[in-house]
Amino acid sequence: MTENVHDVAILSDFRYPGGTSASIAAEVRAQARAGLSTVLVQVRSPHLKRDRPFNPLIVELLKDGSAHLAVEGEQTRAKLFVLRQPRIFTADLASVPRVAADRTVMVLNQAPGDAGDPALYYDFAAVRERIEGYFGTNIEWAPISPQVRTEVLRSAPDAPLTATDWHEIIDVAEWSSRRPEATRDKPVIGRHGRPDPVKWPRTTEELLQAYPDDPGVRVRVLGGGELAVEKLGRKPAGWEIVEFGSMPPRAFLGTIDFFVYFHDPDLVEAFGRTIMEAMSAGVPVLIGEHFRPIFGDAALYTTPAGVLPLVRELHADQQRYREVAQRARDFVESRFGYASHLDRLAERGVRPPGPGTDVEVRRPATPGASGRSRGVLMVSDNGVGLGHLSRLMAIGRRLPQGTPTVIATQSHGASVAHREGFLTEYIPSRSVLKLPRQRWTDMLSSRLEQLIDLHEPAVVAVDSVPHDGIVAAIRARPDITWVWVRRPMWRRDTGTEWIERGGYFDAILEPGEFAAAADEGPTVTDRAGVHTVDPITYLDADELVDPAAARQALGLSPDRPAALLQLGAGNINDISSPVARIAVHLREAGFQMVLAESAIATEPMQPVPGAHLVKLYPISRYLRGLDLVISASGYNSFHELLAFGVPAVFVPNRETSLDDQVSRARFAAAAGAALIIEDPDGEDLDRVLARAVRPDVREQLSSRCVEVAPGNGAAEAARWLSELADRRTSRRVTHV
Repeated sequence: MTENVHDVAILSDFRYPGGTSASIAAEVRAQARAGLSTVLVQVRSPHLKRDRPFNPLIVELLKDGSAHLAVEGEQTRAKLFVLRQPRIFTADLASVPRVAADRTVMVLNQAPGDAGDPALYYDFAAVRERIEGYFGTNIEWAPISPQVRTEVLRSAPDAPLTATDWHEIIDVAEWSSRRPEATRDKPVIGRHGRPDPVKWPRTTEELLQAYPDDPGVRVRVLGGGELAVEKLGRKPAGWEIVEFGSMPPRAFLGTIDFFVYFHDPDLVEAFGRTIMEAMSAGVPVLIGEHFRPIFGDAALYTTPAGVLPLVRELHADQQRYREVAQRARDFVESRFGYASHLDRLAERGVRPPGPGTDVEVRRPATPGASGRSRGVLMVSDNGVGLGHLSRLMAIGRRLPQGTPTVIATQSHGASVAHREGFLTEYIPSRSVLKLPRQRWTDMLSSRLEQLIDLHEPAVVAVDSVPHDGIVAAIRARPDITWVWVRRPMWRRDTGTEWIERGGYFDAILEPGEFAAAADEGPTVTDRAGVHTVDPITYLDADELVDPAAARQALGLSPDRPAALLQLGAGNINDISSPVARIAVHLREAGFQMVLAESAIATEPMQPVPGAHLVKLYPISRYLRGLDLVISASGYNSFHELLAFGVPAVFVPNRETSLDDQVSRARFAAAAGAALIIEDPDGEDLDRVLARAVRPDVREQLSSRCVEVAPGNGAAEAARWLSELADRRTSRRVTHV
C-alpha cells in the first residue's frame, strides 16, 4: 500500500476563535487554489480552558475538501510540517502526533510576553526544548512579524530565528467589497477583534480619544465593545456594539469608514491581521507608530489624540481618502498576497503540481530593444570587495527565464560578471577617473540614462549607497521602477545621510543578515517600504562540488587537513602580517593551506611559505574540500560559510566605512557558529587558532552551523524584482 504524502501538514488547536485560525484558513485556501494538499493535525492547547468547537473557518475548509483532518494516532506524512501557536507547547501533550516531514517550521505567531514580562505567555527555551523533543532539532523558527522577532530575542537572545518573517497572508480580492470613499454625512469609526481587555487603550482618556463620544462621528465595534463600555462605566451615545462572531468581519468593514486600532501599551501585538483585513477592504486605518515595520506607508500613523482631527480631515478630502485606501490595498496585495505564501512554500520544496513549476537557476538572457521589456538593470558600486556585485549576480542568475538582465558596475570585477554569463557594462568609478565630485556625478547620471535608453529595463536595482549621480538619474527617469538593494549591518552612527535618501527609490530590497539581532546601524530604524529576504549567497548548497573534486580544483592532497585563508581584497587594510602569522600556526598543526586572492585585488598578494595561491570565483563552490576557513567577516563570505556548514574563524576588517564586520563576527561567535580573532596583532590570534585546529572544535562549529544556517534569499529577491518588472511593464503597455 502506497503511503499518502500530503504537501503541507499544519499542527495547531483549531478551536482558536481569532487570528490564529483565520491565518491558518488563509494559508490552506492559498494552498488549495494552487493544487496543494493540506492535512490538519489537531492538538489541544493547555490555555484554552473552556471546551470549544472548531473555528467555523476551519470547519468550512474540512467541508469543502480544502483540507483533511489527520486521524489521531496514525502516521501522517508531508513534505512540509507547519506548527502554529507556541503556547500549545507550554505543557506536555497528552498524545504526541506522529508526523514525518522533509522540513518543519514552527511559526511563532505570538510574542513570549509583553513589555512588562518577556515570558508572560511562554518561555521560549522551554517551548523549544519540548518541540525538539517531539519532532527533532531540524526545525525552522519563524516569527510572524518584526515585533514578535524582537520579543523572542529579548527573552532568548540565542534563538535561531529565520532571516525573514512568516507573515500573515490574505486574498485581497475577496475582501475588496466597498468603494474607496467615505460618503456618509458622519464618518463611521470602527474596529473588530476578539474580546480581550489588553486590546483596548489602558486609560479612559485615550479610549475616548481613539473612539470619540462626539456628535460629529459614529463608532461601531465588532467584538470586545462590552469591555470598553465596562471600562468607561457607560455606553457613549454614538457607539454601536456588535457581538463578536455575529457577523463576518468582511461585511462589518463595509459599514465603517475608518478602522482605528489602539491597545494597551504593554501588549505586543503579534501582527495585526484585522488591520490587514481593513486595508484589503478599502478602509483607511489609523494606528500607532509601532506598526510601521509591518505596514510601512500603507497606514496612517497617529496617537489616540490625533484620531478625530485626522478623521475629519480625510473625510472632507475624498480624493485623498481614495488615494489612501488604494495605496493600502496595493501594499497588502504585493506584500501579503497569496503569491507570497506560495513562494515561501516553494523555497521549502513544496511546489504546485504541473509543468513549469520548478525554480531554475539560470544565466540571464540578452535583452532586446522591444520598448516593452520586462528587463532588470542591476547597478553595483565599486565596493572594496565583490559583495555588491555578487549579490546582484546572485539575484540576476535566478530571474525567470527570458528576463533581460544587464549588470552595470563600477567594480573592477566587471570581468567576473562577464565570465559568469552576464551582459556587463562597466562604469569607471570616480577614484579610477580621478574626477572632481560634480563632474563625476554628471557623468554617472548621464551614463545610467544612456544605459536605460539602450536596454529599456522596467526596473533598475542599485546595490550602492545613493550617490548624487544615482539620485540625479532617478529624478530624470521617474518612469522606471528604482529599487535600492540595501544590505543591513552598517556601523553604528554612520551612513545616516544615505538612509535619508531612501525615499528617492520606489522600493528597498534588504538581503537578510544572520547577525540582525546585533545590528545597531541606521537601517534598523528605517523599515518603511523595505522588502526583506533571507541572506543572499551566490550559490545554493547543491551547487557546491563534492570534497574530492574541490580538493583537486584547489590543488590539495586528500590525506591532510586543509585550510583556506581569505582575508579580503587587501584594498583597505594591510592583511599581509596576520596572514603570515596564521600560516605559521596552521603549518605547525599539519594543515595544507590555500591562499585566496580576490578577483579585484589591486596589488598581487605576497607569497606565503607553504600556501597554494588560487584566484577562483566563486571560491565558495569548493568549500566542501576544506576543513577550516580563516576569513574576514564581510557579508557574502560570512553567510556562505554559515550556510554551508564550514568551520570558520573570522578576522573582522575594522577599516570598512559602513559594514560592521566586528559585530557580525561577534554575533556568530556568541551563537557558537564560528570563532573570532578580535586582535590579529596580539595574543588573541594564537589562543583562537589553537582551538580552531582541534577536530572536535571544528565538528562542533560545523554542527552548530547546520542548526542555525540561514536560507538563501536570492530566488525570493529575483521573484520580487520580476514581479515589479511585470507590474511596470503592464502599466507601460496600458499607456502606450
